Amino acid sequence: MSERRIPEWLRHAPAPGIRGFAVLTGIEAVARGMLISVFPLAMYRALGDAALVSQAYFVVGLLSLAGGLTVPWLTRFLPRRWTYTLGGAFFVAGAALAMRGGVEATIAGLFLNGVGTVTLFICLHAYILDYVAKVELGRCETLRMFYSALAWATGPVAGVWLFQLWEPAPFLVSIGAIICLQAVFWAMRLGNGKLITRARAPAPNPIAYLPRFLAQPRLVAGLLFAVLRSFGWWVYIVYLPIYAVENGLGEDVGGMALSLSNACLFLAPLMLRWIQRRSVRQAVRTGFLCAAMLFSAAALAPLGPWSLVGLAFLGSVFLVLLDICAGLPFLMAVRPAERTEMSAVYASYRDISGLLAPGAAALVLLAAPVSAIFLAAGTGLFAAWAVAASLHPRLGLRRAVAGEAAREMAPAAEAARMPAVN
Repeated sequence: MSERRIPEWLRHAPAPGIRGFAVLTGIEAVARGMLISVFPLAMYRALGDAALVSQAYFVVGLLSLAGGLTVPWLTRFLPRRWTYTLGGAFFVAGAALAMRGGVEATIAGLFLNGVGTVTLFICLHAYILDYVAKVELGRCETLRMFYSALAWATGPVAGVWLFQLWEPAPFLVSIGAIICLQAVFWAMRLGNGKLITRARAPAPNPIAYLPRFLAQPRLVAGLLFAVLRSFGWWVYIVYLPIYAVENGLGEDVGGMALSLSNACLFLAPLMLRWIQRRSVRQAVRTGFLCAAMLFSAAALAPLGPWSLVGLAFLGSVFLVLLDICAGLPFLMAVRPAERTEMSAVYASYRDISGLLAPGAAALVLLAAPVSAIFLAAGTGLFAAWAVAASLHPRLGLRRAVAGEAAREMAPAAEAARMPAVN
């Protein structure tokens, strides 16, 4: 009798949808967007030299990569919902440490921030791969971009402004956003995701699934696209503010440029329509080629500091396009039984680019100014454009055969779907 009085939505949680994942992404964007332009300035204030900042980012990236690869191992002992919560706790601890200031606290805060970000990323992608069908992944990614657009557009400039006003302020706002994120996550009652029965025992350690990943060319290509796209963002986010400060443009320029770039996320629905009229391969190649040309031109710009800022900004618009489409080759190729493990490998792109970008920058700064780092980024983006030629020309296009489309959407095809993801 008492069971009948319990509302249905309490006894059986509704299946999470695309909009719910977009809300989670939007709240997380508030936390990350507030600090994304603040950390480079905080590191530069603490260390006082661009080369030292690059070295610190390289070490932090190495440690974050190791931490990210242990997340699948951790989920075998800690339920996914608690792993997601732990990622939020890492993020809060990192912001609290960085808020104290000083070299050691700022570097430790950056490390915990990175580990928290990659933990949240892996868990959220696993949930999306559980609950979102393959044919809906493009719409899911676009809606997530759209919901996070306002936070990414206002967060960087607001974070720098608050940092100049009172240094702890952006870190406190970020902590508050993570607390809200955890509250919404638990209200959604995602649990531990769907259970997939595997034909063989789980990998005994987090490195054991790397050979399976490397044996699938589409997954490798997807990871490469993510790494080089993130490399471009790294250069834009970290070294544009440093370049602006060193060339007398002020601390505000980096945050303002990033906010303007992120405002392009409001164009995500229009970009998706453009992608749907073509193919994933054409969209990916266009994004990488245009970003590569503009970043390279920025490094060689003869008209002074503002020309570099303007060309780099135009290049970032195409990075936004890549944020929408460059992850689709990976998402469309993951096998359901390997979603957590492969998502963990894919999530390592942040840390791999976190090693690649500062490592390349440190080498460049031995013989060239900060502006030359944009040429290194352009070279990497050109390489991704070349690799993207190997993608199937019809990847991402809707199938013309109704029977195939019905099979994709039918519950009986659960094993062939990519149910649950950015």
